[in-house]
Amino acid sequence: MDALAGLRVLELGSTVAGPFCGRLLADFGADVIKVESPSGDAVRAMGSHIGGKSLYAASIFRNKSLIAVDLSTREGQAVIKRLITRIDVLVENFRPGTLEKWGLGYDEMSRLNAGLIMVRISGFGQDGPYRERPGYGFLGDAVSGLLSITGFPDRPPVRAAVPVTDMLTGLYGAYGVTMAVLVRQRTGRGQCIDAALYESSFSMMECHVPAYGTLKLIPPRSGSRLPGSTPNNLYPTKDGKTIAIAAASDAVFARLAAAMDNSDLARDSRFSEALCRTKNEDAIDEVISSWTRSLDLDDIEARLHKAEVPASRVFTLEDIFSDQHYRERNMIVSMPDKDIGSVPMVGPVPRLSDTPGNIKWPGRHIGEDTEKILTQLGGFSASEISALEASGAIRCDRTMRSE
Repeated sequence: MDALAGLRVLELGSTVAGPFCGRLLADFGADVIKVESPSGDAVRAMGSHIGGKSLYAASIFRNKSLIAVDLSTREGQAVIKRLITRIDVLVENFRPGTLEKWGLGYDEMSRLNAGLIMVRISGFGQDGPYRERPGYGFLGDAVSGLLSITGFPDRPPVRAAVPVTDMLTGLYGAYGVTMAVLVRQRTGRGQCIDAALYESSFSMMECHVPAYGTLKLIPPRSGSRLPGSTPNNLYPTKDGKTIAIAAASDAVFARLAAAMDNSDLARDSRFSEALCRTKNEDAIDEVISSWTRSLDLDDIEARLHKAEVPASRVFTLEDIFSDQHYRERNMIVSMPDKDIGSVPMVGPVPRLSDTPGNIKWPGRHIGEDTEKILTQLGGFSASEISALEASGAIRCDRTMRSE
């Protein structure tokens, strides 16, 4: 049994945050129907392509039925209203007010379906003075303060090279769904989940908020260090590579010192206790860097692993694809694809012992499931579908009919 078997989700979201929320639910067995515009979701133009196919879309649209509906038309809006009575969860990430303009807001949808749970992902939330601002995860990082502490102190802030906050907000949205489903089991009623990108990013500032609120401490950018946890940094090696070492606790630091053949470090008054190391982080990082620069990466990693010091080389994707641990835990799953043969993608996370997630199929074509879903779920006749298709309100792709 899939963990979310029987849960039917209508995904109106686009790009990353909404589709990632839907992908998480689909990985664990929810029946996710993704609605994209007849011209296709913007994510189809993102990332790498092969044979005209978006590899990003192949992954983030996996396990979903794909229908193409123009939500800006009255006919398209009527399609959604006709489907909504058969839906448990609606996921959307339009700017606040957009669905209301189309007659598809939570108030109207919940009148049609009292048990409906709606996940509303936006840049700044459904209310407040910033609500109408367009928002992306990157802007959420800027507003949350996260960007202000990311990077090196003598350089401008640095963003992550993947849309972390969009994905985190999608994760919060999926987490909200599971809570709302539990509540609905007791009350019979659905509810609205307001997931804001900037708030998801701000939630990662947890350790800094009480420090500023009580002590007015503004954290500086710290490079690759983790402030208040020393040593916890990236260190250069003799062969021009990099190793990550995290040895902040006193016991682990003592093991690190022994692995460096320098046990006296653990007795040095500057470094013997965690708080002392934090006050002298430049000094201890220089000692460790001098040691790592004298040895090749393989040698350092072997020594630290033997001493049970948390440490790792910085993996590249080439390292990951050849790594035995990734392979044995099935974290890269290669799925058959009707267009390009097969496509590798990240395996489902987290691992449930009895109801694990799984990947059934990669992302499909725009509108590949429109005819099937409208017929089976909405009760549309062939003539109704033809009329909607002729008006441009929907798009059907019949080149590869889904099973």
